[in-house]
Amino acid sequence: MGSPIVLGIESSCDETGAGLVRDGRLLGHAVASSMDEHARYGGVVPEIASRAHLHALRPVLRQALDQAGLRLADIDAVAVTTGPGLSGALQVGVAGAKGIAYALGVPLHGVHHLAGHVAADTLEHGPLPNPCMVLIVSGGHTSLLLVRDLARDPIVHLGDTLDDAAGECFDKVARVFGLPYPGGPAVDRVGREGNPRAVTFPRPLTGHRDAPYDFSFSGLKTAAARWAEGHAGRELPVADGAASLQEAVADVLTRKAVAACREHGVGTLVVVGGVAANSRVRSLAEERCRAEGIELRVPPLGLCTDNGAMIAAVGDLLVRAGAEPAPLDVSIDPSAPLEYAALQPVAAMAGTA
Repeated sequence: MGSPIVLGIESSCDETGAGLVRDGRLLGHAVASSMDEHARYGGVVPEIASRAHLHALRPVLRQALDQAGLRLADIDAVAVTTGPGLSGALQVGVAGAKGIAYALGVPLHGVHHLAGHVAADTLEHGPLPNPCMVLIVSGGHTSLLLVRDLARDPIVHLGDTLDDAAGECFDKVARVFGLPYPGGPAVDRVGREGNPRAVTFPRPLTGHRDAPYDFSFSGLKTAAARWAEGHAGRELPVADGAASLQEAVADVLTRKAVAACREHGVGTLVVVGGVAANSRVRSLAEERCRAEGIELRVPPLGLCTDNGAMIAAVGDLLVRAGAEPAPLDVSIDPSAPLEYAALQPVAAMAGTA
């Protein structure tokens, strides 16, 4: 009998993802996004997201299986995002994963969404070094983590966002600049035509001694909004504003990540999450890691945003580590802190009956 094939299901926000992994190798995956349905509202609408997951889950699963040349009966274990995320959206994925696992008689594993982002890099670059530094940057999360064995060890938080995450900052400032949702890709695209030194935006918390690795982007968001308001009645130089905003965010993220690697003697930095797709974050991270002799690992663009492959990657690690499957009454935890890669709450514990 060959190594187990793990199906991963992701439905925490506005992407419905299914992926298949065996022995750390991606066999196939597919993603359906409801982004266009949310764009008119300038952000994700939970009810729309949940309904979109209901419609997309079966087609996405079929597409992933077809890409891998597999049948449903070939699946040996199922992993699913149980938190954090939108409650209704998570429920759709968990219900689907339970149905598949129980119908096939295979184990089910609950997975923390952010651990999925960390594991996504293994599908491109192989096992994570032990230890490694991980910078997670996404729409709702910005964290700097010390990671050892992802499947077995607790995840050490060196710093987290105190208010707006980097992705939130991009989305909110993009709206002020008149750019479309989602803001991150729009700021990246427009900013390539601008001067990153045109506006001196603040670098929040870069000199904070008590919390050297925490992040705060609300002040930067406000500064960008005030700068835009200062151009009332005049044409707003959006390209310069976008380039300068992007430079400030990339500067803060990479400066803190490299400093943490240096302080903790870690030779590998892994940058993951949706904002890891940002061109300036990538290029500045490469520049600073090269100068410090640090290996930089960033997943390919298609694995940076939410997807089922990353959840399957965690499930694959858990299965190979001999982790206990989820209980039959596994539930969701929409606000779960990242402590371990496995996240298998039951309703009484999660408070989300």
